[in-house]
Amino acid sequence: MSNEQLQVDAECELGQSCPGIALIIDPKPKDLGGFTVRRCLPVREQRNVGPWIFFDEMGPAQFSAGSGVNVRPHPHINLATVIYLFAGEILHRDSVGSYQPIQPGDINLMVAGRGIVHSERERPEIQRQPHPLHGLQLWLALPEADEECEPAFYHYPAAQIPTLELAGVPVRVMIGSAYGVTSPVKTFFETLYLEARLQQGQSLKLPNVTERALYLTRGELELNGTVLKARQLVVLHPGAELEVKALSECQLALIGGESISKRYIEWNFVSSRKERIEQAKADWQAGRFAKVTGDEEEFIPLPGS
Repeated sequence: MSNEQLQVDAECELGQSCPGIALIIDPKPKDLGGFTVRRCLPVREQRNVGPWIFFDEMGPAQFSAGSGVNVRPHPHINLATVIYLFAGEILHRDSVGSYQPIQPGDINLMVAGRGIVHSERERPEIQRQPHPLHGLQLWLALPEADEECEPAFYHYPAAQIPTLELAGVPVRVMIGSAYGVTSPVKTFFETLYLEARLQQGQSLKLPNVTERALYLTRGELELNGTVLKARQLVVLHPGAELEVKALSECQLALIGGESISKRYIEWNFVSSRKERIEQAKADWQAGRFAKVTGDEEEFIPLPGS
């Protein structure tokens, strides 16, 4: 989705007194008119977790008939985006010709590379009736050698995502490898993204990657005596062997991966080079990006233009 007019503050608490925890981020909700967004990354205290440079929770929301998601075409460069839904549907279109309804459980990886434009709307049959929306929107940095690669879109239906059970806890490994299984989703850096659902009293050992953070979409967990609440992004110390225990029914996401060099972010543009972002801004203003197939008329202007 577009980063248009969205500045979400967060309260952050250093976790030195909490073994295994480096930082707890409490994102403040932002009402976008019909649904709420909570931005966890980037914040002043934490710019990224491994290659993950952007993390939003969208919703949960319930739209009435005739309303819903309607994000006009907008550009990206030098990054990859991931949309993962718990409920609802988003219609993805882009400038490489993709037309893909995104549904719960699917993984959708859009590689912007040298430049891509996309829109996120809803199919008429969805918008004609009351419908929900709840999901995560994440951005990944690309390695410097791949920042200018050809743009592409990869859709992985829910059935292709590996699922396993660990001591009764269902786990989905959406991106990367964990617990002896590997997702088919394309990666550039060492990357991890998994989901687990715990019942009260259940425990889960967390995979140990170079950088990692967990996010609770619902419930409460205990980690080394610290209670973690829903809608907190908890940045974990590297190298620590950690296990969480559910204090109630929980749903968590764990993201992480290898350390990366600095990335600059302005609006929807991400790059290792400031001058590349300036070029992308000029290209968008001048209409030099390709148009979205089937959605050519509208667009989101560059903020401040």
